[in-house]
Amino acid sequence: MSSLLEEYISRTDFGSYEDFKENFKINIPENFNFAYDVVDRYAKEQPDKRALVWCDDEGNELVYTFKDLKHYSDKAANLFKKYGIEKGDVVMLTLKGRYEFWICILALHKLGAITLPATHMLTTKDVTYRIELSNIKMVVSADDEGLMGYIDEGH
Repeated sequence: MSSLLEEYISRTDFGSYEDFKENFKINIPENFNFAYDVVDRYAKEQPDKRALVWCDDEGNELVYTFKDLKHYSDKAANLFKKYGIEKGDVVMLTLKGRYEFWICILALHKLGAITLPATHMLTTKDVTYRIELSNIKMVVSADDEGLMGYIDEGH
């Protein structure tokens, strides 16, 4: 068991479901941030360990290590920050299952921003509803003409 796992979970071996229900505990620090406390820590301790394998319908595959995820999420966080995203801001992601979704989520966690994942099948009415209800500050979208049209019309 890695030191990281031991830090958050004191026991992983259970004799029965009842034993698990009674004794499984997760130790969550008060200011836990998955991007910093898990991904960036793995990037430091085991930089070349596989963190994400992304495949598409055409058979393409991308493999990212923890070092890669730290690097790209840091760059994305800096870009979001440059465009005014701060702690508490809501950012809607409509990325159609692309690997960039995971990089954006980590970057937004690093800033303390709120991620609102959304399907790429939204209409103008759906986009308008989400923007008004959630006070969305930014939308990150896949390069899809129809979807981008709905987003433009919806704000």
